[in-house]
Amino acid sequence: MNVVLFCHSLRSDWNHGNAHFLRGVVTELLERAHTVTVYEPRDAWSAANLVAERGERALDDYRSVYPTLDSVDYDLVTLDLDRALDGADLVIVHEWNDHELVRRVGAHRASTAGYRLLFHDTHHRSVTRREEMDAYDLTHYDGVLAFGEVIRDLYLVEGWAERAWTWHEAADARVFRPLGGRPREGDLVWVGNWGDDERTQEIAEFLVEPVRALGLRARVHGVRYPEEARRTLAGAGIEYAGWLPNYEAPEAFARFAVTVHVPRRPYVRALPGIPTIRVFEALACGIPLVSAPWDDAEGLFTPGADFLVARDGAEMRRHLATLVNEPDAALELAARGRATVLERHTCAHRVDELLDICAELGVDGPRAVETTPSDISFLVPHAVGADASGARSEGTRSHPDHEPRPT
Repeated sequence: MNVVLFCHSLRSDWNHGNAHFLRGVVTELLERAHTVTVYEPRDAWSAANLVAERGERALDDYRSVYPTLDSVDYDLVTLDLDRALDGADLVIVHEWNDHELVRRVGAHRASTAGYRLLFHDTHHRSVTRREEMDAYDLTHYDGVLAFGEVIRDLYLVEGWAERAWTWHEAADARVFRPLGGRPREGDLVWVGNWGDDERTQEIAEFLVEPVRALGLRARVHGVRYPEEARRTLAGAGIEYAGWLPNYEAPEAFARFAVTVHVPRRPYVRALPGIPTIRVFEALACGIPLVSAPWDDAEGLFTPGADFLVARDGAEMRRHLATLVNEPDAALELAARGRATVLERHTCAHRVDELLDICAELGVDGPRAVETTPSDISFLVPHAVGADASGARSEGTRSHPDHEPRPT
């Protein structure tokens, strides 16, 4: 197929978690001999912040890990959609795009029968701020790819789309894998952005206080931490290390004993079944994980076997103490979590699901040859075949433009 993707940025993952998944999906499509052209706005908020913090060269650093990826900068005023979409079979417009772009691509689809058009939603606003959905004109879109069932169902019930499919994020198993032989630099590492007030209390209860109480050597990576938050981390003996390129997370995980998942409040209260991509990536790297409470309503994992769940700060302390002090228990948990990701939640699986959706829409593309990992041990990276069960099917009908993204 000839695929065209409009996203906020492929080059920058600075406070832009969607770049993680999209890089993996585009890489997988390219490996299967599809053609993929990625367009990103010249004034992308994430890229501008990355340049301001690390300089222009930082925009090209990701190519050392993703050498086959590239993107085309565009200005919305001068963007020629006839040229950009010429010969396309499938066009995907991610939700973090200017509303005018979303509308214009839909209008182009209305006058062109040559491709299928999908809207990709990976944000909680459809649940938490439904009135903002009115800004999106999806009239001429062929369907919606939603990163959770609760989002998919809303599109159908509210009449925002005629067709919608659940398309969860996943880990790029080529990049997110265990790395052996690294020296131990501490006990706990957490990779996550501050999140404004969406998880301030949760960070204190499930990260800061357990680290302080146990005397763990801990490091936090992320951006947009206010000075008060940095002081809180320092007061608990936690090293704040700033932004970490997402593709360097496997190196960080390899140097620590355990990590945690502290979901933002909207995901806990309104989006059951959506863990965010950090869980997939950490488990793929073979690091034991303890999660603050969230409801795995869609059965993506087996809580208690793939990762541990702490119902409160006291239970978080107990779980962390066990994993730091009992290597066999940590190894067993990490191996099980990684195995589940390799069996069900890689970008290869998601591309299989996407191709099934395309076939349903009348656009066909070859699936991957099925392979079964012969060994899914803790330290050895593996290739993963296309043995996923497929995306959740459609129903019978089947954020502000520059808002920081949750990761």
